[in-house]
Amino acid sequence: TLDVKMPEGTDLAVTDRTVAHIEQAIADMFGDDIQMIYSKAGPSTGLTTDESTAFEDENTAQIYIVLSKERDVSSGEFLARMNTMLGEIPDLEFQLAPEQSELQLTLNADVAPIVVEVKGEDLDQLQTLTKAVRRHMLNMPELVNVSTSFEQGRPQIDVTIDRLMAGLHNISVNEVATQLADYLTGREIGEWDDQGEMKNMTLRLPRLTMPELEQVVLDNNGEKIPLTDIARLSVSQAPREINRRNQNRIGKVSAHINGDVAFDHVVYRIEKQLRTMEFPSGYRYAITGEEQQRRDSFSNLKFALILSVVLVYMVLASLFESLIHPLTIILTIPLAAVGSIWLFFFLGQPLNVMAYIGIIMLAGIAVNDSIILVDATLQLQRDGMPRIPAIVEAGKRRIRPIIMTSLTTILALLPLTFGFGEGAALRAPMAYAVIGGLVTSTLLTLVVIPCVFLLMDALFHQKPKSTV
Repeated sequence: TLDVKMPEGTDLAVTDRTVAHIEQAIADMFGDDIQMIYSKAGPSTGLTTDESTAFEDENTAQIYIVLSKERDVSSGEFLARMNTMLGEIPDLEFQLAPEQSELQLTLNADVAPIVVEVKGEDLDQLQTLTKAVRRHMLNMPELVNVSTSFEQGRPQIDVTIDRLMAGLHNISVNEVATQLADYLTGREIGEWDDQGEMKNMTLRLPRLTMPELEQVVLDNNGEKIPLTDIARLSVSQAPREINRRNQNRIGKVSAHINGDVAFDHVVYRIEKQLRTMEFPSGYRYAITGEEQQRRDSFSNLKFALILSVVLVYMVLASLFESLIHPLTIILTIPLAAVGSIWLFFFLGQPLNVMAYIGIIMLAGIAVNDSIILVDATLQLQRDGMPRIPAIVEAGKRRIRPIIMTSLTTILALLPLTFGFGEGAALRAPMAYAVIGGLVTSTLLTLVVIPCVFLLMDALFHQKPKSTV
């Protein structure tokens, strides 16, 4: 979705021609990579409105671009090339953002993956710092489509009343505001009967320009008071929205990542850039958006991983009626985690939240092979076989079911890694984590776990007990 804004006062016809020029430039640049382009210029005419429609005018437009599924250009490359092309058009403000998926809408994710929040109280100072942060982020080639929450606001006229002069003329601020409202929005002067239905009649003057507004004369019980005698008029840019977090005003700087750069590397570069800035007392910055969600998610997932290991250990301790052999089995989890991390490193994929969920799943899947091996060893010991021959014989008997169990799980997860259908990029990291963990845990279970079992059993002289 591309939001376009021309200079204030631009005619709708000029906006429409500019939009047509942009559409043609996009079609020429990307060719068959574009499936469809459609646009809407001017304010919305529908009955339903939201916060964005309040800033639509004849100088604004929206261009919707649908990329082809068989495209050769990636989303990051598309954003980068679009920003370069649009930046060459003079007097054009734009904001380019990918359409949110249903999953993102469900998770209430931010439109941009990178969001830097600047906190403070004074709105002007906050706006200055936010723009300074944006300038620093524009110097980073890893970021594209950098914008702030103070952009795309409407111009407004500020009427600053001199209370001393107003008091000398014996006119209150409320009276000034009421009379200005009558000049600008009109005054109800009565009602009229329209086929039995009473309707209001409003007397409204033509729209005033800035010079005409400066010549407005107020009436105070017959005394004519020029507005400029008691007030100062100035033109300013109204902020599009005033955001707050924890009762503090914030300014947002959002950006998208250019290409396939790792998310944590981009965050590190941003923090390094912002550490060179000097923030006044009472003002500070924080990286939120997907980064905040990632930190919260990883914090919760770490607790979930620890809890899963504890629960697995408790179940094994109750089944084996031992506190030592479950430790041997639990050792399979770090062996599986090594395989998961190695596979992500080999593929060059980031270790994201879905990958972490896959590692948590390994806490319950990878221990199955060790349970089979340790249980068979204990069974042979109960039958009177010495420790080392029991370990060797258990490995011979259980290698087939161990490999078959792991192989069937790996084959069942392989379709998730092929990228079929919508959301494939979301499901694939979980499959990668489980597959990589099962490969190493299966191979190392047949080598490491027997050695650990021998050491632990000889050290603590565990007497074999029957299992459930």
